[in-house]
Amino acid sequence: MYTILESSKSFEDTSRDLDAAVKRNGFGVLHVHDLGNTLRSKGIDYAEECRVFEVCNPLQASKVLAIDVRLNMALPCRISVYTEQGQVKIGYIQPADMLSGLSSNPALAEIAGEVETSMASIVNEAIQ
Repeated sequence: MYTILESSKSFEDTSRDLDAAVKRNGFGVLHVHDLGNTLRSKGIDYAEECRVFEVCNPLQASKVLAIDVRLNMALPCRISVYTEQGQVKIGYIQPADMLSGLSSNPALAEIAGEVETSMASIVNEAIQ
């Protein structure tokens, strides 16, 4: 259900390279949530780093919404760059697994598979 890879790059470099890879693969970055800084700003002692990138391919999103508008709640896709005991990791929930839990429509499964292929390319590019 999850795809998680380790990066040999720094947290900052992995985040920067993810942003670029998203755009090279026809997706856009809608927003970046810096959860680590947000938690620390609320007085929580959180030692790790965590950024969640909300990413979207407009064509794929429009196909999903045309089939079932309720799936807007599963959009956009999210890719996280985070540290775990000092190791930089990058990962996402696999779109095919997530959407299969919400719908059995074969057309959605096909779209989710296409998005999942793109997400794998994005993540692999970011850690190269």
